[in-house]
Formats: sequence, C-alpha cells, structure tokens
Amino acid sequence: MALLGRAGMYDMGHAVYFGIGAYATAMLSLIWGWPVLWTIPVAIAVAAAVGAILAAPIVKLRGDYLLVVTIGFNSIFVLALNNNLLGLTGGSDGLFGIDPPSFFGHDLDSQTSLFYINWVVLALVIWLMHNLDRCALGRTYRYIKLDELAASTLGIDARQYKVGAFALSAALAAVAGALFAIQLASVSPGSFVFTESVVLFAIVLIGGQGSIPGVLLGTTMMFVLPQVFTAFAYYRYFVFGIAMILVMILRPQGIWPARKGGF
Repeated sequence: MALLGRAGMYDMGHAVYFGIGAYATAMLSLIWGWPVLWTIPVAIAVAAAVGAILAAPIVKLRGDYLLVVTIGFNSIFVLALNNNLLGLTGGSDGLFGIDPPSFFGHDLDSQTSLFYINWVVLALVIWLMHNLDRCALGRTYRYIKLDELAASTLGIDARQYKVGAFALSAALAAVAGALFAIQLASVSPGSFVFTESVVLFAIVLIGGQGSIPGVLLGTTMMFVLPQVFTAFAYYRYFVFGIAMILVMILRPQGIWPARKGGF
C-alpha cells in the first residue's frame, strides 16, 4: 500500500519481502536459537535493506517495466529457496518446528494468544499508515505520484523517496511474514510464490489505492468471505478475477478509494 497509494509505483514482488520476514524469523529461531520475538526486528531490518537494495537500480522504471522486473525478483527468490540457499532454507521442504513466542516467561502458544497479537500488530500498522498521510513524508509521496517532474523542481529527490517507499513497504510485509511463520511454526517456498504477490496486488487495486478501509475491504473479500461461504471457497480466485475486471472497468479508483487528505 505504501508503494501503490503513496508513491504511485507498481510492485508485483511483495511475496519476496513477506518471505524474507518469514524465513528470517525461522532461521534465527531454529538455526541460531534466538527467542522468536527477538527475530521480528531483525526480519524487518533485513527486508527493508533488501527492498532498498533491489529498488535502487529500478526506481526510474515505470508502469509495466517495473512490474516485469519485480516479477523476476519473485521468481528468483522462490528458486533460491527451493535450492536451499547457503544450506539455510531447507529446500522445497522448508523449515519446521519454530517455538511459540514467550513474553516475560509466559509461552504464547495458544491460537487465541496469537490471534490477539495479530490484531495488535494490525492496529499499529493502521495507525502508522494513517499518520503517514498527515506528515511531510506522506505529502511528499503524493507530490511524486501526481507529478514527479514538478516535485523535482521543488528540490525533492524523487529517487531517494521511491527507494524509501520500497524499504517501508518491504518492512511492513516482513512483519506479516514473521507473524505468518510464528503462527504456522513452519515456512516453505510454496507460501511465497508469484500467486501470492498477485493476490496482494489485486487486494490493493480492488479495495482502493492509498485507502486503509479499502485495503481492509479487499482483504475481507479475498480471505474472509471464502471462509464464510466455504462451499464456494474453491472458486475464490475465479470470482476474485472477475471482481477485479469489473472494478477496473466500472470503478478504476477502487471500491473504497482514498479521500483527499488520506484514509
């Protein structure tokens, strides 16, 4: 969302940063024995650094060209995981047996505890993104999205801000990845394939670029409704594809677009 709604760039490789967060948590916990909650800040830092490094040479690309390059990143990442990169990723089988988080000596090993942790993190991310719209950084992203040339005449280094947007987006995806690994106590390459990037990209486009309620609505359509209508869950990708086509034709700004001034 930080990329699409704020800086106006299109990234189809978010599963990479999601996977980096998950694998960083898994490797630090299983291989080096770190307490699982301590791994989350490291996972965030690693994903943000990778996002900035990958973005630096490509931020001048636009539209379809940027999409193609980020698709390539996703393919390379999954290939590296399947080939057991540096002997650390477990190959196609992945990594298993991640210990549950512990807080002040109390194991948070129940699904209820993890459920509440996820909701607390979601609330913090929503608060962060809401306040991003109200600060100078958020306004700068909007200037770059509306007219990059005009922004540069005001002394704004668009390249620097775009790299920062990639890093921020990667960091947020890594949080989700770390929580994903903790929730399942395992990670494997199949969870971070290109299809997952497509789903994340479609959620933002359908819900509304730069709109927090829109993204929440898109997520609900993709993941919650199939659980409610379990008989039709098998067809969720087909229905979601039709919904995306209809939205692009009838409401290209998304079902719940961002209002002026954010949110």
